[in-house]
Amino acid sequence: MIRTRFAPSPTGFVHIGSLRTALFSFLFARRENGIHVLRIEDTDQSRKVEGSVENLLKVMEELGIEFNEGALVENGKLAERGEFGPYLQSERLPIYKKHAEQLINKGNAYYCFCTQEHLEEVKKEQIALKKPARYDRACRNLSQADVKAKLEKFKAAGKNPVIRQAVPLDGFTTINDLIYGQIIYEHKVLDDQIILKSDGFPTYHLAVVVDDHLMQITHVIRGEEWIPSTAKHLLLYKAFGWEPTKFAHLPLILNPDKTKLSKRQGDVAVEDFLSKGYLKEALINFVAFLGWNPKTEKEIFSLDDLIKEFSLSNVNKAAAIFDTNKLDWMNGLYIRNKPLKELTELILPYWRKVGVDTDKYKREFLEAIVELRRPRIKTLSEIGERTGYFFTPPEYENEILIWKKGGKEDAKEKLQELLELFGGFADEDFNLENIEQKIKEFITSKNYQNGNVLWPLRVALSGQKNSPSPFEIASVLFVGFGKDEILKRIKTAINKL
Repeated sequence: MIRTRFAPSPTGFVHIGSLRTALFSFLFARRENGIHVLRIEDTDQSRKVEGSVENLLKVMEELGIEFNEGALVENGKLAERGEFGPYLQSERLPIYKKHAEQLINKGNAYYCFCTQEHLEEVKKEQIALKKPARYDRACRNLSQADVKAKLEKFKAAGKNPVIRQAVPLDGFTTINDLIYGQIIYEHKVLDDQIILKSDGFPTYHLAVVVDDHLMQITHVIRGEEWIPSTAKHLLLYKAFGWEPTKFAHLPLILNPDKTKLSKRQGDVAVEDFLSKGYLKEALINFVAFLGWNPKTEKEIFSLDDLIKEFSLSNVNKAAAIFDTNKLDWMNGLYIRNKPLKELTELILPYWRKVGVDTDKYKREFLEAIVELRRPRIKTLSEIGERTGYFFTPPEYENEILIWKKGGKEDAKEKLQELLELFGGFADEDFNLENIEQKIKEFITSKNYQNGNVLWPLRVALSGQKNSPSPFEIASVLFVGFGKDEILKRIKTAINKL
């Protein structure tokens, strides 16, 4: 059975790159009727951020990425399900120690007693000689007697040595990657990396190999930055005598200027995109295209569509470009196509955030605002920011009531005539089509310029230079407050002039 895993470190927010890894891992497992496992790689305790795992699980649940096995939150507490636990690496330390010692006994690893000073000196010398900074293997060929004596000395001082992988000195290792194909690494370029630290915690390299084997992971899907480490991982598999997992490395995600996607360049946290009002469906659809190509013209995919269509063979080697404009376009499309009642429900928190007491207003009114604004927005937060004038009479400088080809008296005259026109409307006449028709007939009959009439009306109703048409605003205001609110706003504008 296919078994994939998503194995994040609990170091804070969920990065867009992590979301892509989780998504591709989930899609592949689900497409193949396999198992998707969540393992938490928390061996670097110095970088651990409390609450990160709970936040990760919340984000994944919101986005529809499911795990059949591994870490979970149950009754507000971290728990797990599955037969291959623990699924938190910090709870698996005895397992790593046992396997590191197995490698020592086989001659594939060794104790390293070198001081930090020695390591720094070696590094300095190598840099001066313009060589790669690597360990000089000073402890690799110590006699058994020397090792025993040094172990006793360390023990007496209450210390532990690190354990390093003994990489073969010659030969090469071939990676057969499902995306990048065959990659060959000569052993002479590989370092004797630390696999178990002096505090008993493993490094990534040992932990990931041991866990993937013991948890029966068949496919590892991760970022291409791990390709150089994969040769070392394959050597560990060989040293243990295990069949290696299959590897699929995903291309880098870059900014449009070809720099690596990072917090300095803008938002990279999934939580930031969700809080700004990017719909989960749009975000998943967009992230799926960061490296994957369905080989069709189709660009809009639901999660179910992605499960049916996803294939590792259609993942590109070339770096993916994170184009925010494309995300905005896609999110706008999803906003326009979402059922009105559902979309309105999603927008309520954004109104409340800017101080609108949504419980005070008829749902029909709120839906009318959403229906009017949705063709013009890219994120849900924009509605909260740009619709305040529907709820509260706008404040504005009287100068902006004046159309560029008219004057103060002209604007006042036109508003006075509009006041009379609106005052004569029966309630049943207050719909968009009728308002637009009546005002346009009025403009034509008086031989007025559109701007001289529509500009001051727009400002009177919205306080904005840029807004939906005054016909649309008036029809929505009527739904919320009736005719009196429209007349009141026009009177206020007249008084300003």
